[in-house]
Amino acid sequence: MSEWLAFFFSVSTGFVAAGLTGSIYRIATRKPPSFQVWSESTFGQFMGVLTLIFAGPNVILRNALRAQVFENRPPVWLVLSAFIAMVWSFLSGVFLLSFLISV
Repeated sequence: MSEWLAFFFSVSTGFVAAGLTGSIYRIATRKPPSFQVWSESTFGQFMGVLTLIFAGPNVILRNALRAQVFENRPPVWLVLSAFIAMVWSFLSGVFLLSFLISV
């Protein structure tokens, strides 16, 4: 497999994992995932951080698009946010794929 194909496969795996994790979090809590952990219990905070590890790219892109539309930020912020989300998705995709291959 070529390096670029492996890279895009890993990025897409990370984006899918972010979307699924964010959607499951939204269904369970009836609010979108964010970088603010609101739970008072230790278990709730742990689960919030664990959710954000995989839903982070989803949160970054949602916040960047909202800032672009509502706050009229420069397009370079959207591009930089997309790059950060892509790198985060790549890393979580590599983790998930290596975990699935080892099982």
